[in-house]
Amino acid sequence: MSGDDHDGYAEFDRSAVDRAGQAEAFDAIGDRYDEAYPRKEGQLAAGRWLAETLPADSRVLDAGCGTGTPTAAQLTAAGHRVVGVDLSPVMVKLARDNVPAAEFRVADLAALSAEGPEGVGRFDGVTAFFSLTMLPRREIPHALRLLHGLLRPDGLLALSMVEADVDDFSIPFLGHTIRVSGYVRDELRQVVSDAGFDIAGEETYAYAPASTDVPPEIQLFLNCRRRA
Repeated sequence: MSGDDHDGYAEFDRSAVDRAGQAEAFDAIGDRYDEAYPRKEGQLAAGRWLAETLPADSRVLDAGCGTGTPTAAQLTAAGHRVVGVDLSPVMVKLARDNVPAAEFRVADLAALSAEGPEGVGRFDGVTAFFSLTMLPRREIPHALRLLHGLLRPDGLLALSMVEADVDDFSIPFLGHTIRVSGYVRDELRQVVSDAGFDIAGEETYAYAPASTDVPPEIQLFLNCRRRA
């Protein structure tokens, strides 16, 4: 796998990709997201695995950082250097307020690069907690290969998605509409493996959000290591 083109990601046609509506929805939701999802046991456990497995003072990308809690805060408290990115300017502002020791940027995780004026550099670890859910399925493998290219050799990836056989499906979410994608677990494992990762651990959580307009869900967490 080439770290320069991420196995063809540079040639992926993103001209039809429009995530403005997604960003606007999360701008409007703001910190109500944390109110709707007050318990994040799976995310905390995966973040703890990453924090404890990485060497001290590692550089970590929080892809889809949201409000910065709990992940950026957790990793920063563990002594790691965190760069968080999110498509929503409101979420990035909340993250900066919540975790002033970390660095946050407004950016599309599926368009990140290591080099150049807007480059984010290389990382020892990456988190992608539910952020891949916001992409259409055709783009998820490319985004995973991009994250693979941002990781140093043997770098770690902690990711989660909701288990669901859907592709770019519109759902009501906290008074707004967002589009989501998902896989059944065997398909998710295959997509992650094909992108160049070995799965070192897996956890499943049944989760009922506090908000009544968000249905219960099955959350899949994968702890992964980058293959060369």
